[in-house]
Amino acid sequence: MPAPAEPDMFRTMLIRDYTDADWPAVWPIVRDIVRNRETFTYDPELTSAQAAQIWVVAPPGRTVVAVDGSRILGTAHMNTNRPGPGSHIATASFMVARDARGRGVGTALCRHTLAWARETGYAGMQFNAVAETNHAAVEVYRRLGFDVVGTVPGAFAHPTLGRVGLHVMYHDFTKTTLLVD
Repeated sequence: MPAPAEPDMFRTMLIRDYTDADWPAVWPIVRDIVRNRETFTYDPELTSAQAAQIWVVAPPGRTVVAVDGSRILGTAHMNTNRPGPGSHIATASFMVARDARGRGVGTALCRHTLAWARETGYAGMQFNAVAETNHAAVEVYRRLGFDVVGTVPGAFAHPTLGRVGLHVMYHDFTKTTLLVD
């Protein structure tokens, strides 16, 4: 189900379900972010096939793309954070093309995953590994109702800053949160 873009973003941006035909446009986004080594804990030597196995999640999870016309601006995947007794909590990850950053794409993708998780019946959403140096993402997540519930010191090997912390962030859906822009 496509989601319309918010004001001040790409005028025709929609968020829609990922299809296999999208991978040739999604892979460069994933590849660049992972090889940059500044935000994701993925192996920077991932092949396209390995990355697709990790990024594209099977139902009941979802993978989506944010598109402006035929151009893919970003992507997200969402799923159950942990099976069994933890299956009432969702998780999600986001990647935005370098030239589309700072224009609301990541915020729109995060809002989309939050709506999906609520509609699916999850009690909250947890991010397991947000690099504390990823200030833009941390700010978006806080603005959308997430709290840092813990930081694992030195758990992320940043290419220029050395070992930095990884935040665990949580959004409790049982609390009412005002989503502020």
